[in-house]
Amino acid sequence: MLQHHSERLDIAFQALSDPGRRAMVERLSLGPASVSELARPLPMTLSAVVQHLQVLEAAGLVKSQKVGRVRTCSLEIGAIAQIEGWITERRRFWAQQYDQLEAYLAQTAPQEGDK
Repeated sequence: MLQHHSERLDIAFQALSDPGRRAMVERLSLGPASVSELARPLPMTLSAVVQHLQVLEAAGLVKSQKVGRVRTCSLEIGAIAQIEGWITERRRFWAQQYDQLEAYLAQTAPQEGDK
């Protein structure tokens, strides 16, 4: 089983625990966006959006760049890939567990002729 830095994952999952931040990540999965573009569909103030973006940046999930008066945000694909890798490992582990359980149950199930 691969080892991941648990503190980094903890911070990433904590950042993704908020529905507004998840919405921002979903939007950024389509491509870079300005802060105002991210804020437009959300029911929060622009300053609240900026605070949420700071949490996502601190978690390493989002990066931003300011050009003139416009701050543009984009996803940090490496951080998203680490989360995906962790989830894939868990899925693989549990699939293996279910396969072993299925094999065990098949071996221990009473046969039709047994009573």
